[in-house]
Amino acid sequence: MEATDPAYDAFSRKCPSRSTLEHVTGRWGALTLGALYDGTLRFNELRRRVDGVSEKMLSQTLHALERDGLVHRDARPTNPPRVDYRLTPLGTEVAGRLLALIHCVEGRQDEVRAAQERYDEARGGR
Repeated sequence: MEATDPAYDAFSRKCPSRSTLEHVTGRWGALTLGALYDGTLRFNELRRRVDGVSEKMLSQTLHALERDGLVHRDARPTNPPRVDYRLTPLGTEVAGRLLALIHCVEGRQDEVRAAQERYDEARGGR
């Protein structure tokens, strides 16, 4: 495990890293970062890629990730206006780690589903 700054401890309720961790690991944050890993996307392209996210939630997610320094928003004064989103170097590092976790979870779904079935059967089904 990497050494961390002792001033930051996410297990402490006062640690400011908790909000960033929440933005990154929430469903929409993780999927948005993962979607941007392969390159720049416009808002509607990103919304189509992250299937199921509402316009409002994607907008809130992008604002939070931009504030945290993970996403760069490039607004161009064209007609119609064009806004592109891409990962910053920090965002690229974080997204790479998230994608490793996402791929691990995707690849182990047969085991997860079997465990869920055993759990549900042991408790009288669902």
